[in-house]
Amino acid sequence: MPPKASKTVAAKHEEPRGYEFAGPPGAFAISFGLPLAVYIATFLCNDISGCPVPSALSPSTLTIEQLKKDVGWPANGIWGLASWDVSAKVVGYYLLSMVLQRVLPGVEAMGTELASGGRLAYKFNTWSSTMFTLAICAAGTVVQGADFPVWTFIYDNYTQIVTANIIIAYSLATFVYVRSFNVKPGNKELRELAAGGHSGNMLYDWFIGRELNPRVTIPLLGQFDIKEFCELRPGLMGWMVLDFTFLANQYKTYGFVTDSMLLITSFQTLYVLDSYWMESAILTTMDITTDGFGFMLAFGDLVWVPFTYSLQARYLSVYPLSLGVYGTTGVLGVLGLGYYIFRSSNNEKNRFRTDPNDSRVAHLKFLETKSGSKLLISGWWGTARHINYFGDWIQAWAYCLPTGIAGYLVQHSSVAPATGQSFADKSFVFGGPHLHTEVLQGSARGYGMIFTYFYVVYFGILLIHREMRDEEKCLRKYGEDWKRYTKIVKYRIIPGIY
Repeated sequence: MPPKASKTVAAKHEEPRGYEFAGPPGAFAISFGLPLAVYIATFLCNDISGCPVPSALSPSTLTIEQLKKDVGWPANGIWGLASWDVSAKVVGYYLLSMVLQRVLPGVEAMGTELASGGRLAYKFNTWSSTMFTLAICAAGTVVQGADFPVWTFIYDNYTQIVTANIIIAYSLATFVYVRSFNVKPGNKELRELAAGGHSGNMLYDWFIGRELNPRVTIPLLGQFDIKEFCELRPGLMGWMVLDFTFLANQYKTYGFVTDSMLLITSFQTLYVLDSYWMESAILTTMDITTDGFGFMLAFGDLVWVPFTYSLQARYLSVYPLSLGVYGTTGVLGVLGLGYYIFRSSNNEKNRFRTDPNDSRVAHLKFLETKSGSKLLISGWWGTARHINYFGDWIQAWAYCLPTGIAGYLVQHSSVAPATGQSFADKSFVFGGPHLHTEVLQGSARGYGMIFTYFYVVYFGILLIHREMRDEEKCLRKYGEDWKRYTKIVKYRIIPGIY
Protein backbone atom coordinates (compact mmCIF):
# COMPACT_ATOMS: atom_id res chain seq x y z
CA MET A 1 0.00 0.00 0.00
CA PRO A 2 2.59 2.63 0.94
CA PRO A 3 5.20 3.86 -1.54
CA LYS A 4 7.98 2.31 0.43
CA ALA A 5 7.43 -0.67 2.67
CA SER A 6 9.65 -1.63 5.57
CA LYS A 7 12.53 -3.81 4.48
CA THR A 8 12.55 -5.61 7.82
CA VAL A 9 11.85 -9.33 7.73
CA ALA A 10 8.75 -10.07 9.71
CA ALA A 11 8.83 -12.40 12.66
CA LYS A 12 7.39 -15.83 12.09
CA HIS A 13 3.67 -15.85 12.72
CA GLU A 14 3.07 -19.11 14.57
CA GLU A 15 -0.02 -17.92 16.45
CA PRO A 16 -2.86 -15.50 15.72
CA ARG A 17 -2.47 -11.90 16.73
CA GLY A 18 -5.11 -9.59 18.20
CA TYR A 19 -7.18 -7.08 16.29
CA GLU A 20 -5.55 -4.15 14.48
CA PHE A 21 -7.15 -0.95 13.16
CA ALA A 22 -9.60 -0.92 16.12
CA GLY A 23 -11.00 -4.30 15.14
CA PRO A 24 -14.29 -4.79 13.23
CA PRO A 25 -15.53 -1.18 13.73
CA GLY A 26 -12.27 0.15 12.32
CA ALA A 27 -12.36 -2.35 9.47
CA PHE A 28 -15.90 -1.20 8.60
CA ALA A 29 -14.95 2.49 8.75
CA ILE A 30 -11.88 2.02 6.53
CA SER A 31 -13.53 -0.36 4.06
CA PHE A 32 -16.43 1.97 3.33
CA GLY A 33 -14.98 5.31 4.38
CA LEU A 34 -11.82 5.43 2.26
CA PRO A 35 -13.63 4.89 -1.07
CA LEU A 36 -15.84 7.84 -0.12
CA ALA A 37 -12.71 9.86 0.68
CA VAL A 38 -11.35 9.17 -2.82
CA TYR A 39 -14.62 10.33 -4.38
CA ILE A 40 -14.67 13.43 -2.16
CA ALA A 41 -11.19 14.41 -3.35
CA THR A 42 -12.23 13.71 -6.94
CA PHE A 43 -15.31 15.93 -6.82
CA LEU A 44 -14.38 18.69 -4.37
CA CYS A 45 -11.11 19.52 -6.15
CA ASN A 46 -11.84 19.70 -9.87
CA ASP A 47 -11.37 21.65 -13.09
CA ILE A 48 -15.03 22.65 -13.28
CA SER A 49 -15.41 25.17 -10.45
CA GLY A 50 -12.37 25.07 -8.17
CA CYS A 51 -10.25 23.40 -5.52
CA PRO A 52 -12.08 23.35 -3.20
CA VAL A 53 -15.35 24.01 -5.01
CA PRO A 54 -17.02 27.38 -4.23
CA SER A 55 -19.92 25.70 -2.42
CA ALA A 56 -17.54 24.25 0.14
CA LEU A 57 -16.13 27.73 0.81
CA SER A 58 -19.59 29.05 1.73
CA PRO A 59 -21.25 26.31 3.82
CA SER A 60 -23.86 28.74 5.21
CA THR A 61 -25.37 29.20 1.72
CA LEU A 62 -24.71 25.64 0.54
CA THR A 63 -27.48 23.93 -1.41
CA ILE A 64 -27.46 20.44 -2.87
CA GLU A 65 -28.28 21.71 -6.35
CA GLN A 66 -25.43 24.21 -6.34
CA LEU A 67 -23.04 21.60 -4.96
CA LYS A 68 -23.99 19.17 -7.72
CA LYS A 69 -23.30 21.87 -10.28
CA ASP A 70 -19.95 22.77 -8.72
CA VAL A 71 -18.69 19.20 -8.53
CA GLY A 72 -19.95 18.18 -11.96
CA TRP A 73 -22.26 15.48 -10.64
CA PRO A 74 -23.35 13.16 -13.51
CA ALA A 75 -26.71 13.96 -15.06
CA ASN A 76 -27.83 10.35 -14.63
CA GLY A 77 -26.89 10.35 -10.96
CA ILE A 78 -24.86 7.66 -9.27
CA TRP A 79 -24.95 5.48 -12.38
CA GLY A 80 -22.79 8.06 -14.11
CA LEU A 81 -19.91 7.17 -11.78
CA ALA A 82 -19.33 3.99 -13.78
CA SER A 83 -19.13 3.01 -17.42
CA TRP A 84 -19.07 -0.41 -19.06
CA ASP A 85 -16.68 0.86 -21.73
CA VAL A 86 -14.28 2.42 -19.23
CA SER A 87 -14.43 -0.62 -16.96
CA ALA A 88 -13.59 -2.91 -19.90
CA LYS A 89 -10.56 -0.80 -20.74
CA VAL A 90 -9.39 -0.82 -17.11
CA VAL A 91 -9.66 -4.63 -17.09
CA GLY A 92 -7.69 -4.61 -20.33
CA TYR A 93 -4.96 -2.63 -18.58
CA TYR A 94 -4.78 -5.31 -15.88
CA LEU A 95 -4.68 -8.08 -18.48
CA LEU A 96 -1.86 -6.34 -20.35
CA SER A 97 0.17 -6.21 -17.15
CA MET A 98 -0.49 -9.92 -16.54
CA VAL A 99 0.51 -10.86 -20.09
CA LEU A 100 3.74 -8.86 -19.83
CA GLN A 101 4.59 -10.54 -16.54
CA ARG A 102 4.10 -13.93 -18.14
CA VAL A 103 5.79 -13.47 -21.54
CA LEU A 104 8.74 -11.19 -20.80
CA PRO A 105 11.90 -12.74 -19.34
CA GLY A 106 12.50 -12.23 -15.65
CA VAL A 107 14.52 -13.21 -12.60
CA GLU A 108 13.37 -16.15 -10.51
CA ALA A 109 13.58 -15.81 -6.72
CA MET A 110 12.42 -17.74 -3.68
CA GLY A 111 10.45 -16.07 -0.92
CA THR A 112 11.21 -16.27 2.79
CA GLU A 113 10.36 -19.52 4.55
CA LEU A 114 6.71 -19.89 5.42
CA ALA A 115 5.73 -20.52 9.01
CA SER A 116 4.33 -23.90 7.97
CA GLY A 117 7.43 -24.72 5.94
CA GLY A 118 8.51 -24.31 2.34
CA ARG A 119 9.16 -21.32 0.12
CA LEU A 120 7.17 -19.80 -2.72
CA ALA A 121 8.77 -19.09 -6.09
CA TYR A 122 8.42 -15.64 -7.68
CA LYS A 123 9.19 -14.21 -11.11
CA PHE A 124 10.34 -10.59 -11.25
CA ASN A 125 10.22 -8.56 -14.47
CA THR A 126 8.30 -5.45 -13.47
CA TRP A 127 11.14 -3.24 -14.72
CA SER A 128 11.09 -4.63 -18.27
CA SER A 129 7.27 -4.70 -18.29
CA THR A 130 7.19 -1.03 -17.27
CA MET A 131 9.79 0.00 -19.83
CA PHE A 132 7.76 -1.76 -22.53
CA THR A 133 4.57 0.06 -21.52
CA LEU A 134 6.24 3.45 -21.12
CA ALA A 135 7.94 3.05 -24.51
CA ILE A 136 4.53 2.65 -26.17
CA CYS A 137 3.23 5.73 -24.36
CA ALA A 138 6.34 7.71 -25.24
CA ALA A 139 6.07 6.77 -28.93
CA GLY A 140 2.40 7.75 -28.98
CA THR A 141 3.19 11.07 -27.32
CA VAL A 142 5.95 11.83 -29.83
CA VAL A 143 3.51 11.27 -32.68
CA GLN A 144 0.36 12.84 -31.22
CA GLY A 145 1.62 15.02 -28.39
CA ALA A 146 -0.73 15.83 -25.52
CA ASP A 147 -3.62 14.49 -27.64
CA PHE A 148 -2.31 10.93 -27.38
CA PRO A 149 -5.50 8.92 -26.69
CA VAL A 150 -4.15 7.31 -23.50
CA TRP A 151 -3.76 10.71 -21.83
CA THR A 152 -7.05 12.16 -23.08
CA PHE A 153 -9.04 9.01 -22.26
CA ILE A 154 -7.75 8.88 -18.69
CA TYR A 155 -8.35 12.58 -18.07
CA ASP A 156 -11.83 12.60 -19.60
CA ASN A 157 -12.94 9.43 -17.79
CA TYR A 158 -11.11 9.88 -14.49
CA THR A 159 -14.13 9.32 -12.23
CA GLN A 160 -15.22 6.18 -14.06
CA ILE A 161 -11.67 4.81 -13.86
CA VAL A 162 -11.72 5.39 -10.09
CA THR A 163 -14.98 3.47 -9.84
CA ALA A 164 -13.69 0.55 -11.92
CA ASN A 165 -10.66 0.13 -9.69
CA ILE A 166 -12.78 0.33 -6.53
CA ILE A 167 -15.02 -2.44 -7.86
CA ILE A 168 -11.96 -4.56 -8.70
CA ALA A 169 -10.61 -4.06 -5.16
CA TYR A 170 -13.89 -5.12 -3.54
CA SER A 171 -14.18 -8.09 -5.91
CA LEU A 172 -10.63 -9.29 -5.30
CA ALA A 173 -11.01 -9.01 -1.54
CA THR A 174 -14.20 -11.07 -1.64
CA PHE A 175 -12.72 -13.66 -4.01
CA VAL A 176 -9.61 -14.34 -1.92
CA TYR A 177 -11.64 -14.38 1.30
CA VAL A 178 -14.04 -17.05 0.02
CA ARG A 179 -11.21 -19.04 -1.56
CA SER A 180 -9.17 -18.96 1.68
CA PHE A 181 -11.52 -21.56 3.18
CA ASN A 182 -9.98 -24.09 0.78
CA VAL A 183 -6.60 -23.86 2.52
CA LYS A 184 -5.85 -27.39 3.69
CA PRO A 185 -3.78 -28.46 6.70
CA GLY A 186 -0.31 -29.77 5.96
CA ASN A 187 0.68 -27.00 3.53
CA LYS A 188 1.14 -29.36 0.56
CA GLU A 189 0.18 -26.51 -1.79
CA LEU A 190 2.32 -23.95 0.10
CA ARG A 191 -0.85 -22.17 1.21
CA GLU A 192 -1.38 -20.88 4.73
CA LEU A 193 -3.51 -18.42 6.65
CA ALA A 194 -2.11 -15.11 7.86
CA ALA A 195 -1.64 -14.94 11.62
CA GLY A 196 -3.90 -11.92 11.97
CA GLY A 197 -6.43 -12.91 9.33
CA HIS A 198 -8.51 -15.68 10.89
CA SER A 199 -10.03 -14.02 13.91
CA GLY A 200 -13.45 -15.51 13.21
CA ASN A 201 -15.04 -12.13 12.50
CA MET A 202 -16.07 -12.20 8.83
CA LEU A 203 -15.82 -8.44 8.17
CA TYR A 204 -12.48 -8.06 9.89
CA ASP A 205 -10.93 -11.11 8.21
CA TRP A 206 -12.25 -9.96 4.80
CA PHE A 207 -10.64 -6.56 5.44
CA ILE A 208 -7.28 -7.63 6.89
CA GLY A 209 -6.77 -10.65 4.65
CA ARG A 210 -7.36 -14.27 5.64
CA GLU A 211 -4.89 -16.06 3.34
CA LEU A 212 -1.24 -15.03 3.42
CA ASN A 213 -0.24 -15.46 -0.23
CA PRO A 214 -3.29 -16.27 -2.39
CA ARG A 215 -2.44 -17.54 -5.84
CA VAL A 216 -4.62 -18.33 -8.83
CA THR A 217 -4.04 -20.19 -12.10
CA ILE A 218 -5.40 -18.43 -15.20
CA PRO A 219 -5.83 -20.30 -18.50
CA LEU A 220 -3.03 -19.56 -21.01
CA LEU A 221 -1.25 -17.31 -18.49
CA GLY A 222 -0.42 -19.73 -15.71
CA GLN A 223 -0.13 -19.06 -11.98
CA PHE A 224 -0.18 -15.57 -10.46
CA ASP A 225 0.57 -14.47 -6.92
CA ILE A 226 -2.30 -12.03 -6.43
CA LYS A 227 -0.68 -10.07 -3.61
CA GLU A 228 2.72 -9.65 -5.23
CA PHE A 229 1.08 -8.68 -8.53
CA CYS A 230 -1.11 -6.01 -6.94
CA GLU A 231 1.70 -4.64 -4.77
CA LEU A 232 3.92 -3.74 -7.71
CA ARG A 233 2.09 -3.55 -10.99
CA PRO A 234 -1.35 -1.99 -11.61
CA GLY A 235 -1.35 0.61 -8.82
CA LEU A 236 2.24 1.85 -8.87
CA MET A 237 2.28 1.87 -12.66
CA GLY A 238 -1.08 3.64 -12.58
CA TRP A 239 0.38 6.31 -10.28
CA MET A 240 3.02 7.14 -12.90
CA VAL A 241 0.53 7.05 -15.78
CA LEU A 242 -1.82 9.41 -13.94
CA ASP A 243 1.04 11.85 -13.32
CA PHE A 244 1.93 11.80 -17.02
CA THR A 245 -1.73 12.31 -17.90
CA PHE A 246 -1.92 15.45 -15.77
CA LEU A 247 1.36 16.72 -17.19
CA ALA A 248 0.01 16.24 -20.71
CA ASN A 249 -3.22 18.02 -19.77
CA GLN A 250 -1.33 20.99 -18.40
CA TYR A 251 0.56 21.30 -21.67
CA LYS A 252 -2.59 20.81 -23.75
CA THR A 253 -4.44 23.51 -21.80
CA TYR A 254 -1.74 26.15 -21.39
CA GLY A 255 0.94 25.33 -23.94
CA PHE A 256 3.70 24.89 -21.35
CA VAL A 257 4.76 22.64 -18.46
CA THR A 258 5.76 24.26 -15.17
CA ASP A 259 8.78 23.47 -13.05
CA SER A 260 6.49 22.39 -10.21
CA MET A 261 4.84 19.77 -12.42
CA LEU A 262 8.20 18.53 -13.65
CA LEU A 263 9.48 18.22 -10.09
CA ILE A 264 6.50 16.23 -8.83
CA THR A 265 6.32 13.87 -11.81
CA SER A 266 10.09 13.34 -11.68
CA PHE A 267 10.15 12.66 -7.93
CA GLN A 268 7.26 10.24 -8.03
CA THR A 269 8.42 8.48 -11.19
CA LEU A 270 11.88 7.93 -9.71
CA TYR A 271 10.29 6.65 -6.50
CA VAL A 272 8.26 4.05 -8.39
CA LEU A 273 11.13 3.07 -10.70
CA ASP A 274 13.39 2.66 -7.67
CA SER A 275 10.85 0.18 -6.27
CA TYR A 276 10.86 -1.67 -9.57
CA TRP A 277 14.66 -1.73 -9.81
CA MET A 278 14.83 -3.18 -6.28
CA GLU A 279 11.82 -5.41 -6.97
CA SER A 280 13.10 -8.52 -5.20
CA ALA A 281 13.32 -6.57 -1.91
CA ILE A 282 9.53 -6.91 -1.65
CA LEU A 283 10.00 -10.51 -0.53
CA THR A 284 11.20 -9.37 2.90
CA THR A 285 8.50 -6.74 3.48
CA MET A 286 5.78 -7.19 6.07
CA ASP A 287 3.18 -6.93 3.30
CA ILE A 288 4.48 -10.19 1.82
CA THR A 289 5.77 -12.10 4.85
CA THR A 290 3.17 -11.21 7.48
CA ASP A 291 0.00 -9.54 6.19
CA GLY A 292 -2.80 -11.45 4.55
CA PHE A 293 -4.29 -10.17 1.32
CA GLY A 294 -7.71 -8.66 1.89
CA PHE A 295 -9.51 -5.42 1.19
CA MET A 296 -6.87 -3.36 3.02
CA LEU A 297 -4.09 -4.27 0.60
CA ALA A 298 -6.33 -4.60 -2.46
CA PHE A 299 -7.80 -1.12 -2.05
CA GLY A 300 -4.50 0.38 -0.96
CA ASP A 301 -2.59 -1.01 -3.93
CA LEU A 302 -5.19 -0.46 -6.66
CA VAL A 303 -7.03 2.70 -5.57
CA TRP A 304 -5.47 4.59 -2.69
CA VAL A 305 -1.91 4.74 -4.02
CA PRO A 306 -2.58 5.83 -7.62
CA PHE A 307 -5.52 8.17 -7.03
CA THR A 308 -4.47 9.92 -3.81
CA TYR A 309 -0.71 10.01 -4.36
CA SER A 310 -1.23 11.80 -7.69
CA LEU A 311 -3.41 14.57 -6.24
CA GLN A 312 -0.61 17.15 -6.46
CA ALA A 313 -0.08 16.55 -10.19
CA ARG A 314 -3.84 16.68 -10.74
CA TYR A 315 -3.97 20.04 -8.94
CA LEU A 316 -1.08 21.49 -10.96
CA SER A 317 -2.64 20.39 -14.24
CA VAL A 318 -5.34 23.01 -13.59
CA TYR A 319 -3.37 25.64 -11.66
CA PRO A 320 0.15 25.60 -13.18
CA LEU A 321 2.23 27.19 -10.42
CA SER A 322 5.78 28.24 -11.28
CA LEU A 323 8.37 27.98 -8.48
CA GLY A 324 11.33 29.74 -10.03
CA VAL A 325 14.98 29.08 -9.22
CA TYR A 326 14.75 29.61 -5.46
CA GLY A 327 11.56 27.60 -5.03
CA THR A 328 12.93 24.74 -7.09
CA THR A 329 16.20 24.77 -5.16
CA GLY A 330 14.34 24.69 -1.86
CA VAL A 331 12.21 21.71 -2.86
CA LEU A 332 15.25 19.84 -4.16
CA GLY A 333 17.01 20.58 -0.88
CA VAL A 334 14.15 19.06 1.14
CA LEU A 335 14.12 15.99 -1.08
CA GLY A 336 17.90 15.64 -0.89
CA LEU A 337 17.90 15.81 2.90
CA GLY A 338 15.16 13.20 3.21
CA TYR A 339 16.75 10.89 0.67
CA TYR A 340 20.16 11.22 2.36
CA ILE A 341 18.76 10.16 5.74
CA PHE A 342 16.64 7.38 4.22
CA ARG A 343 19.33 5.91 1.99
CA SER A 344 22.28 6.38 4.35
CA SER A 345 20.51 4.74 7.27
CA ASN A 346 19.32 1.78 5.19
CA ASN A 347 22.76 1.34 3.64
CA GLU A 348 24.34 1.37 7.10
CA LYS A 349 21.96 -1.34 8.34
CA ASN A 350 22.38 -3.50 5.25
CA ARG A 351 26.17 -3.27 5.35
CA PHE A 352 26.22 -4.23 9.01
CA ARG A 353 23.95 -7.21 8.35
CA THR A 354 25.93 -8.51 5.38
CA ASP A 355 29.47 -7.74 6.57
CA PRO A 356 29.97 -6.36 10.10
CA ASN A 357 33.70 -6.07 9.39
CA ASP A 358 33.16 -3.58 6.57
CA SER A 359 35.31 -0.55 7.41
CA ARG A 360 32.30 1.73 6.97
CA VAL A 361 30.38 0.02 9.80
CA ALA A 362 33.02 -1.87 11.82
CA HIS A 363 33.20 0.97 14.36
CA LEU A 364 29.49 0.84 15.20
CA LYS A 365 28.35 -0.31 18.63
CA PHE A 366 25.66 -2.95 19.00
CA LEU A 367 23.63 -4.90 21.52
CA GLU A 368 23.71 -8.66 21.05
CA THR A 369 20.45 -10.46 21.79
CA LYS A 370 19.92 -13.96 23.17
CA SER A 371 18.86 -15.08 19.69
CA GLY A 372 22.26 -14.02 18.33
CA SER A 373 20.97 -10.97 16.47
CA LYS A 374 22.85 -7.69 16.78
CA LEU A 375 20.94 -4.43 17.26
CA LEU A 376 22.82 -1.24 16.35
CA ILE A 377 23.01 1.36 19.13
CA SER A 378 25.26 3.91 17.42
CA GLY A 379 25.43 5.61 14.05
CA TRP A 380 22.11 6.35 12.36
CA TRP A 381 20.34 3.61 14.29
CA GLY A 382 21.59 4.97 17.58
CA THR A 383 19.68 8.22 17.01
CA ALA A 384 16.24 6.60 16.51
CA ARG A 385 14.94 3.06 16.21
CA HIS A 386 13.27 3.78 12.86
CA ILE A 387 15.36 6.68 11.58
CA ASN A 388 14.75 5.62 7.95
CA TYR A 389 11.06 6.48 8.39
CA PHE A 390 12.07 10.03 9.29
CA GLY A 391 13.93 10.37 6.01
CA ASP A 392 10.99 8.89 4.15
CA TRP A 393 8.62 11.43 5.73
CA ILE A 394 10.88 14.38 4.86
CA GLN A 395 10.84 13.22 1.24
CA ALA A 396 7.04 13.27 1.35
CA TRP A 397 7.17 17.05 1.87
CA ALA A 398 8.88 17.43 -1.51
CA TYR A 399 5.76 15.97 -3.12
CA CYS A 400 3.53 18.63 -1.57
CA LEU A 401 5.64 21.79 -1.43
CA PRO A 402 5.56 22.37 -5.23
CA THR A 403 1.83 23.16 -4.94
CA GLY A 404 2.60 26.14 -2.68
CA ILE A 405 -0.28 27.80 -0.80
CA ALA A 406 -2.81 25.80 -2.77
CA GLY A 407 -6.35 26.59 -3.83
CA TYR A 408 -8.03 28.00 -6.94
CA LEU A 409 -11.37 29.02 -8.42
CA VAL A 410 -12.47 28.40 -12.01
CA GLN A 411 -14.51 31.16 -13.63
CA HIS A 412 -16.21 30.81 -17.02
CA SER A 413 -17.13 33.82 -19.15
CA SER A 414 -18.19 34.70 -22.69
CA VAL A 415 -16.00 37.81 -22.46
CA ALA A 416 -12.47 37.16 -23.66
CA PRO A 417 -9.74 38.33 -21.23
CA ALA A 418 -6.12 38.44 -22.31
CA THR A 419 -4.96 34.91 -23.25
CA GLY A 420 -2.08 33.36 -21.33
CA GLN A 421 -0.81 33.93 -17.81
CA SER A 422 -1.45 37.06 -15.78
CA PHE A 423 1.55 37.34 -13.49
CA ALA A 424 0.00 40.21 -11.54
CA ASP A 425 -2.76 38.16 -9.92
CA LYS A 426 -1.40 34.64 -10.59
CA SER A 427 -4.38 33.79 -12.77
CA PHE A 428 -4.39 31.65 -15.91
CA VAL A 429 -6.66 32.05 -18.91
CA PHE A 430 -7.60 29.63 -21.66
CA GLY A 431 -10.61 28.83 -23.83
CA GLY A 432 -12.16 28.81 -27.26
CA PRO A 433 -13.93 31.40 -29.39
CA HIS A 434 -17.16 31.45 -27.34
CA LEU A 435 -16.28 30.40 -23.79
CA HIS A 436 -13.27 31.59 -21.85
CA THR A 437 -12.02 30.17 -18.57
CA GLU A 438 -9.92 31.91 -15.96
CA VAL A 439 -8.25 30.04 -13.10
CA LEU A 440 -7.27 32.19 -10.12
CA GLN A 441 -6.81 31.65 -6.42
CA GLY A 442 -9.17 34.23 -4.98
CA SER A 443 -10.94 33.18 -1.78
CA ALA A 444 -9.84 29.55 -2.28
CA ARG A 445 -6.20 30.37 -1.53
CA GLY A 446 -4.91 28.10 1.23
CA TYR A 447 -7.96 25.84 1.37
CA GLY A 448 -6.66 23.67 -1.46
CA MET A 449 -3.87 22.52 0.85
CA ILE A 450 -6.41 20.15 2.39
CA PHE A 451 -5.96 18.12 -0.79
CA THR A 452 -2.41 18.82 -1.90
CA TYR A 453 -0.83 18.42 1.56
CA PHE A 454 -3.02 15.50 2.57
CA TYR A 455 -0.29 13.07 1.54
CA VAL A 456 2.31 14.29 4.03
CA VAL A 457 -0.20 14.10 6.92
CA TYR A 458 -1.47 10.69 5.87
CA PHE A 459 2.03 9.34 5.29
CA GLY A 460 3.13 10.52 8.72
CA ILE A 461 0.22 8.64 10.33
CA LEU A 462 1.02 5.60 8.19
CA LEU A 463 4.66 5.59 9.28
CA ILE A 464 3.70 5.88 12.96
CA HIS A 465 1.29 2.98 12.58
CA ARG A 466 3.93 0.92 10.80
CA GLU A 467 6.48 1.78 13.48
CA MET A 468 4.06 0.60 16.17
CA ARG A 469 3.62 -2.70 14.33
CA ASP A 470 7.40 -3.01 14.01
CA GLU A 471 7.80 -2.40 17.74
CA GLU A 472 5.25 -5.11 18.60
CA LYS A 473 6.93 -7.54 16.23
CA CYS A 474 10.39 -6.86 17.66
CA LEU A 475 9.12 -7.20 21.21
CA ARG A 476 7.69 -10.62 20.35
CA LYS A 477 10.93 -11.60 18.67
CA TYR A 478 13.54 -10.25 21.12
CA GLY A 479 11.61 -10.05 24.40
CA GLU A 480 13.61 -8.50 27.24
CA ASP A 481 16.49 -7.69 24.89
CA TRP A 482 14.20 -5.33 23.00
CA LYS A 483 13.25 -3.59 26.24
CA ARG A 484 16.96 -3.09 27.00
CA TYR A 485 17.47 -1.78 23.47
CA THR A 486 14.67 0.79 23.78
CA LYS A 487 16.26 2.15 26.96
CA ILE A 488 19.48 2.79 25.03
CA VAL A 489 17.91 4.09 21.81
CA LYS A 490 15.03 6.08 23.28
CA TYR A 491 13.53 7.78 20.26
CA ARG A 492 11.30 5.98 17.78
CA ILE A 493 11.44 8.05 14.54
CA ILE A 494 12.43 11.71 15.09
CA PRO A 495 15.53 12.19 17.28
CA GLY A 496 14.79 14.34 20.31
CA ILE A 497 11.06 14.56 19.54
CA TYR A 498 9.41 11.18 18.98
